[in-house]
Amino acid sequence: MRGAKAFAGAAVSALLVAVMGPVPALADTIEAALVRAYQTNPQLNAQRAQVRVTDENVPQALSGYRPRVAVTASAGVQYTDVLSTAGGPPNGPVLHSGVHGTNAPRSAGITVSQTLFNGQQTANRTRAAESQVSAAREALRVLEQTVLLQAATIYMDFLRDSAIVEVQRSNVRVLEQTLKQTKDRFNVGEVTRTDVAQSEAQLAAGKTQQLTAESNLTTTRANFRRIIGSEPVALAPGSPVDRYLPSALAPAIELALTENPNVTAAMFGIDVSYLQVKVAEGALFPTVTLQASATQNYEQTMTIQRSFTGAATAQLSVPIYQGGSEYSLIRQSKETLSQQRLVLEQTRDQTRANVVQAWGQLEAGKAQVRSAQSQVSASEIALNGVREEAKAGQRTTLDVLNAQQALVNARVALVTAQHDRVVASYSVLNSVGRLSPIVLKLPTEVYDSSVHYHQVRDSWVGVRTPSGQ
Repeated sequence: MRGAKAFAGAAVSALLVAVMGPVPALADTIEAALVRAYQTNPQLNAQRAQVRVTDENVPQALSGYRPRVAVTASAGVQYTDVLSTAGGPPNGPVLHSGVHGTNAPRSAGITVSQTLFNGQQTANRTRAAESQVSAAREALRVLEQTVLLQAATIYMDFLRDSAIVEVQRSNVRVLEQTLKQTKDRFNVGEVTRTDVAQSEAQLAAGKTQQLTAESNLTTTRANFRRIIGSEPVALAPGSPVDRYLPSALAPAIELALTENPNVTAAMFGIDVSYLQVKVAEGALFPTVTLQASATQNYEQTMTIQRSFTGAATAQLSVPIYQGGSEYSLIRQSKETLSQQRLVLEQTRDQTRANVVQAWGQLEAGKAQVRSAQSQVSASEIALNGVREEAKAGQRTTLDVLNAQQALVNARVALVTAQHDRVVASYSVLNSVGRLSPIVLKLPTEVYDSSVHYHQVRDSWVGVRTPSGQ
């Protein structure tokens, strides 16, 4: 029985051993699990692809600065039959002339057009596209933090559920020994049939708790595979990340309002909406374009064998009234801008609330661990005392069973408190916007979204992506 107790105690304390001692060399660490989630999580990789999609908005906007070139060509067969009359000398005969036959008209031409002024629409579209890229990068940071928090949580979930399973298995072994001892005492007349029934009932309840714990562990294992991308094998204890956190709640809130990616994404959303207003207002300004063309013709008629034309024109277009849609679009864009400003305020309020909540959970978690440790120690002492008193006839079998269940509950509470303590530290880091591979010093190459942006920003031609697709 002492061996079962020691094993259960070891399972309970396994979660936070990493705080005080080295991690086993062959164990899978929480840092390694975070790296795998960061590299292979499909949801995160899909968001990275979305950022690359948004990058293409910038060269599309920059295309407004560039000329447009079109080449035309035509060829065919033409049959002509023309009879014309012309007046001859006075009182003379009428003269007749005619052209008939087949020719092959051909032509080739090129047209180049360049917008010189369009009410700064191109410039504002470019700046709006750049702000969209920045907002997409912040959205990627949001998902990166979410995935890393999910990975840390599921890692600790598996440790917690594994420890609870071991606690329940140990409890069942102890209850089986207790039932055997109770039956032996019943056979010699020291206890009644009621004591045996109580032991049997408690054992049945313990087996139910064990089965429930094993079912929870199976579910957690599946979620571990989904989030991290591999099966959990020989997990090392997890540890909190308090060393990366602000020293107090006030600086944590201040940091969150400037670095949380939800807040910064909302700021870029305001920039995009403001520039969309400017783009809409640009439709009210004149447009100036320059166009140059050259055309070479061959055999356009039976009598003209070759001709060449070239032209260069400047065109000014001043919008007077276009049905009122442009004014409606301006008003609509202004309302969207007002909405985005309100979204920013809402996001800041929500971020502040999240930091306060996460910080409170972290402080509560620290206190709960200390309380649960004291509860386990007291419950172990109480169980030993009740067993000794039961041997002397001062306690009943039910008292022993109740003390055993109290110890099991205390160990489960300790495991849960240790789990919550670690997860809460990651939650605080997430709420302030600093849950990233760089801050955590994870041994992985950090995805740099600016690489693809610079690869495509000034690309004039080409349909292949930088990845070769």
